[in-house]
Amino acid sequence: MPKLSDLGQLPKRLVLGRPVRSDRVGESLLPKSLALPIFASDPLSSVAYATQEILIVLTLAGTAFLFLAPWLAVVVVLLLATVVLSYRQVVHAYPSGGGDYEVAMKNHGQFAGLTVASALLVDYVLTVAVSVSAGTDNIISAFPTLNEHRVLIAIGLVALLAATNLRGVRESGKTFAVPTYLFVAGIMVMIVTGLVRDFLTDSPVVAESAGWSVTPEAGYDDLGGVALVFFALRAFASGCTALTGVEAIANGVPAFRPPKSRNAATTLALMGGIAATMFAGVTALALLGDVRYAENTCDLIGFPGNCETDPQRTVIAQLAAATFGGDTSVGFFYIQAATALVLVLAANTAFNGFPLLGSVLAQDRFLPRQLHTRGDKLVYSNGILLLAGFAALLILAFQADPNRLIQMYIVGVFTSFSIGQWGMVRHWNREIRLSDDAAAKRAMRRSQVINTIGGSLTTAVLVVIVITKFTRGAYLVILVMPVLFLLMKAINRHYSHVAEQLVPDQDARLLPSRVHAIVLVSKVHKPTLRALAFARATRPDVLTALTVNVDENDTRGLQADWERYDIPVPLTVLESPYREITRPVVDYVKAIRRQSPRELVIVFVPQYVVGHWWENVLHNQSALRLRARLQFQPGVMITTVPWQLESSVGRGEDDRRDGPMPGDLRRGLTDDQVEATPYG
Repeated sequence: MPKLSDLGQLPKRLVLGRPVRSDRVGESLLPKSLALPIFASDPLSSVAYATQEILIVLTLAGTAFLFLAPWLAVVVVLLLATVVLSYRQVVHAYPSGGGDYEVAMKNHGQFAGLTVASALLVDYVLTVAVSVSAGTDNIISAFPTLNEHRVLIAIGLVALLAATNLRGVRESGKTFAVPTYLFVAGIMVMIVTGLVRDFLTDSPVVAESAGWSVTPEAGYDDLGGVALVFFALRAFASGCTALTGVEAIANGVPAFRPPKSRNAATTLALMGGIAATMFAGVTALALLGDVRYAENTCDLIGFPGNCETDPQRTVIAQLAAATFGGDTSVGFFYIQAATALVLVLAANTAFNGFPLLGSVLAQDRFLPRQLHTRGDKLVYSNGILLLAGFAALLILAFQADPNRLIQMYIVGVFTSFSIGQWGMVRHWNREIRLSDDAAAKRAMRRSQVINTIGGSLTTAVLVVIVITKFTRGAYLVILVMPVLFLLMKAINRHYSHVAEQLVPDQDARLLPSRVHAIVLVSKVHKPTLRALAFARATRPDVLTALTVNVDENDTRGLQADWERYDIPVPLTVLESPYREITRPVVDYVKAIRRQSPRELVIVFVPQYVVGHWWENVLHNQSALRLRARLQFQPGVMITTVPWQLESSVGRGEDDRRDGPMPGDLRRGLTDDQVEATPYG
């Protein structure tokens, strides 16, 4: 039968399950079958909006420039293949899980390392916000009446994801594996079915928006020359969202089963091949089906319903309806359900990457140490909660609108891509110089060429993204990244300064010249007598019983009791004309320290230990204020002498009384006993 003291842990256990022993950390390592859905759900799910983002930009000029879409898609696929090949070199060279951060830190130095870290931290938060918002968008495509609850649904999904991840990597992997594989299978079936219908039958796929036209936005109706190039580059930059999440596997190598690097590289290759195939297939099907999707719904001529309030169906929703026989078909709802699920669960890439990166940064003393601590389920719980909080705030600020959020998305991605790839080039330069093996040198030079191409392409894309998306939201990321950079530098300075102060002095083994013990007294009762006994047992050079005169009658009564009990310690009375307790005691201690700086002062504070929260309200908290003030005084120690009241005494093994003892529930709720003091 469960103990009453366990009830306080019940909500936590319902969410997280039973805690896991530290020596079972190896059991949470992932096989490739689980690592793929965990780390690759983000790039795989980007198929649901990457094509759509290209179309949104191209339809700003109406339908005249949709012919650019297939060429842009080809360049995106080639870029994806290059980045995947480049990151395969990273996972082999740096299997510890730092990814681009570790590469930059070791090859470029702290400045580049923290730049990458700030970019990745921002990117992970945006991954959650964008993926969950896009998933919510697909839910609304199937059930338009939910549109007014968009923000609430998105924030609820973030909370659900956080709770699932807090249960542990392996358990969350099992949760996410099925939807990811169902999504991949569904999209592949849709692509094959659509292409077969287009090329081998007389019933080609025709989207519901095929008959609509698009009104060009002002300034986009007559593009040419440099303006057309800029326009195409902007559409390409939007399509590069298909590359988001590729770096997650490099950051999560420690989570793989051995051989870690080889398994991570294999998973990376599988992810790249599947993502490229699906992205190319969806783009081809969208163009064959004449899908129309505009940034402003009211620009769609022929859109049924109220363009001010009714949402557009996503590109995936339109293709599913056209391929499988309408928006009431089983295939349509299957694709929508699988897409919504995988988009929401794609945020799991960030829920694995952000805590791992946070742990590495905390270990390097650039983030608070708490981010390096594993929780009950051997996951970095603090990182998970921090990520969920920031993502929820972002969703609330942008009303869960994926089109607005996505404008900020890939700045951080390509910043880390670029710095990381050039860092790998430096890495191979160093390794080639140190190696004497001709075969190994050839392999290194081949890897160096791959990383050089990757760095060149990603740097060029980064420039394009910053130029084309700066005014559309990218400036926010460009502002936030330096703030994070400076914050991490400040945290590192703090930890370094603390470490310097804690280095032992040359005279660290010298004893203090004398020990002066002070026992705070309010009345002559058991807590006071216990504190006096403990203080005497330490054999100090000087022992003082100290009280503050805030009421003349009470003080005379205390002095009379002191003499009556014949206490062998002198009682010192401090005057306090303004009835203040804290200041006279602190000033008294300061005076002792001024007279003898090498003298150690120990202040003994008697206190009650109670079992009920309401009992604390009934006792004065003067000692809490005293401790808060005294702890800042050098050369002063504060010793608490507890006196347990009946309400705080738990039931022993030999106690057979029925029902709970007072204080059982409280001790189950917290490890720290809430203290009240009799002093004052």
